[in-house]
Amino acid sequence: MKLTWIGHSCFKLEKDGYSIITDPYADGSVPGCKPVRETADLVLCSHEHGDHNYREGVILTGRAGGPFAVEKIDTYHDDVMGAKRGSNEISIISDGENRVAHLGDLGCDLEPEQAEKLKGLDVVMIPIGGFYTIDAKQAAEIVRQLNPRIVIPMHYRSEAGGFGYDVIGTVEEFAAEMGDAVTLAGSEIETTEKQTAQVVILQPRNAG
Repeated sequence: MKLTWIGHSCFKLEKDGYSIITDPYADGSVPGCKPVRETADLVLCSHEHGDHNYREGVILTGRAGGPFAVEKIDTYHDDVMGAKRGSNEISIISDGENRVAHLGDLGCDLEPEQAEKLKGLDVVMIPIGGFYTIDAKQAAEIVRQLNPRIVIPMHYRSEAGGFGYDVIGTVEEFAAEMGDAVTLAGSEIETTEKQTAQVVILQPRNAG
């Protein structure tokens, strides 16, 4: 499976000519990120906020079938059972060989049964910026709880890259919490690749 970080919490997952887009953001909703203009077989949105639900930015092929199976877990966008920001949906996506999870705008700890469903992941895409979601320290605790093979941080601010909301944290804070990370020059990763570190920092394709 190939994963491409488009920007913010938006990724493209591809396998055997089929694709999924996660959490497309509306035009102008994320500082420093160009508009989402994609074609895919399926769109997954973790919740109905404008920086995660811009389905209009994705042309659907209308094709059925394909290699992907999707399981969803209902969580919250905050630590008060949704009272501040509502619900959040985690998507577990399998292609028959790899299991990856997109945690959306997770804003709370995982319940034991939820964590159990997320064990044994090949990849987890996790928000780390805080303010709207869990922060770097909370994200690191969840990563240690789940112990996935590859961790891809998302929903953060980069001063060097010029993207992200100014109220959220940076990827350096998360890397410091985890103690190790590999920074790639591009926006793509193959789940079959053997990485030298658990945390893989990608470059958003739509930044700039």
